[in-house]
Amino acid sequence: MFKYLKNDLPASVVVFFVALPLCLGIALASGAPLFSGLIAGIIGGIVVGALSGSNIGVSGPAAGLAAIVLVSITSLGYENFLVAVVIGGVIQLIFGLLRLGIIGYFFPSSVIKGMLTGIGIIIILKQIRFFFGMDKNVTGDIEFLQVEWNNLLSGLLNDINSLLSGNISMGATMIGLIALGILLLWSNILSKKGKIFKLIQGPLVAVVIGIVYYLFTKDGSMGLIESQLVSVPVPDSIDSFKGQFSFPNFNVIGNVEVWITGFTIALVASLETLLCVEATDKLDPHKNVTPTNRELFAQGTGNIISGLIGGLPITQVIVRSSANIQSGGRTKMSAIIHGFFLLISVILIPTLLNKIPLAVLAAVLFIVGFKLAKPSTFKNMFKLGWKQWLPFMATVLPMVITGDLLLGIGLGLAVGIIIILLKSFQNSHFLHIEDKSNGKNSVKMTLAEEVTFFNKGAILKELDNLPEETYLEFDVRKTRYLDNDIIEILEDFAYKAKERKIDIKLISQKGTVENPSSYIEFFTLRPKSENS
Repeated sequence: MFKYLKNDLPASVVVFFVALPLCLGIALASGAPLFSGLIAGIIGGIVVGALSGSNIGVSGPAAGLAAIVLVSITSLGYENFLVAVVIGGVIQLIFGLLRLGIIGYFFPSSVIKGMLTGIGIIIILKQIRFFFGMDKNVTGDIEFLQVEWNNLLSGLLNDINSLLSGNISMGATMIGLIALGILLLWSNILSKKGKIFKLIQGPLVAVVIGIVYYLFTKDGSMGLIESQLVSVPVPDSIDSFKGQFSFPNFNVIGNVEVWITGFTIALVASLETLLCVEATDKLDPHKNVTPTNRELFAQGTGNIISGLIGGLPITQVIVRSSANIQSGGRTKMSAIIHGFFLLISVILIPTLLNKIPLAVLAAVLFIVGFKLAKPSTFKNMFKLGWKQWLPFMATVLPMVITGDLLLGIGLGLAVGIIIILLKSFQNSHFLHIEDKSNGKNSVKMTLAEEVTFFNKGAILKELDNLPEETYLEFDVRKTRYLDNDIIEILEDFAYKAKERKIDIKLISQKGTVENPSSYIEFFTLRPKSENS
């Protein structure tokens, strides 16, 4: 774990600066105390990072759960909601014991790439207002996190209107451009000039320059106002710090609604984590493979601890994980160290953190978002053909329009399944007209290895289109599975064929028969007593 500390330490700094505003923003969007987001970030880094088998995954409060959390807190109350978080963690432990981590591998690569690209676009779009100082919320990201149709595009149109009308902060724009310039200079030029530029990361330099800028310009026309800075809770005593923690009310453990909420959290958090695991493993240049069942165990443990001390639900998070990868993180130490950075900063330097301009953090996230949603990704997916392009775009577009991660994944997966069914429909059989003899058409039809009820429409169409007085050679030697629906079609066709003067030759591994009255007897893997 310490072998690559020279890589993990700088990466952990970048992840820390990415995670800090996200922890606060997700807590705000969830209707929870801001401190609860920081608790989840700390637990996700230290506890989940230590237990996880992922080298580069980073966990924290879950954006995909924010809408569920918001409704649950409103309905149950925060202390009662924390019981559901603990229950959700226990259920995730059970998922891990049942070895359900394999579920993530059943999602097509095109959908995973679409999820990454969609998140990248959303990150870029949602940082525009912070970069130009247009947002009055502290770290508000409610529109991105709640499921509301057209919320993201309407927000983008408002941002564009603000830009065109000049309703921006010159101070925030200036430091945002300076930070973006530093990041590009560092990654494209200086990082190749010497080891010092790899050890000291560009985001850290940009943050330091941002703090200096704020201190020197706060009383001038180019200064920043409070809403354009990070806002971390600042306790004025040990008692006030302890007072920021909340604890679950286990008196409601018998409440059915609490258990339903807990199961929902476990299900959605597990799915989001497994998809992020699959995505981060694809991004990892060293191609490490994360043990998914162990990941569910780590996430469940993290959620139990987070719920017990007042934190939000936790999942593995693609934004932080991708920032970790792009910054050169090699082992789980980068995730663990970032968690300690969050803990130390909240305790020792909250006042200093509150001097960091949001425009600087927006510049960091611009780079992260662009690397996830490169134009070359669209080009490469288009080149792979429509079977990859359609699920990819079906994932990207709903995510960008609604800001809903799970909706995009669900639609992308649905399109992928439809394409599979379509290809199965098309490839259920092979029809070949061989020759004409004795005044009859000679046709050969060969069935595929597996033929299910999805294929019956295609087969029925071809059989019905056969002209009268056709000689049909029906080859089922390659067929290993034949659905009962298909057998019924063939049984019906055997009777229709006599009326249409169609002669049938059935070829199977059991032999050949002319004009069969029953097809079931001639299929190798089907006993005569089996009905389906």
